[in-house]
Amino acid sequence: MKNFEERLERLEALGEKIRKPDIPLDDALKAFEEGIRLARTLEKDLEKIESRIEILMNAPEEKPENATPELGLFDEEV
Repeated sequence: MKNFEERLERLEALGEKIRKPDIPLDDALKAFEEGIRLARTLEKDLEKIESRIEILMNAPEEKPENATPELGLFDEEV
C-alpha cells in the first residue's frame, strides 16, 4: 500500500484529470470512483492520526522518578 502522501498526490492527479474538458465520460467516471475510494481511505487515516494526537495531548506528563514533589502548601520553615 502506498503511503499517505503518495495517495494524496494520486487523488490530486485524479481531480485534475476529471477537470479536463476532453476526457471521455467512462474515463472520468473511473477516475471519480478511484478518487472516492482514495478519499475515504485518506479520511480514515486522518481520523486515526487525530485520535492518536488526542491521546498524546491528553496523556499525563511524565515526571522523573527521583523528582521531589512540589507541595509548597506543607513546606514550613522552622
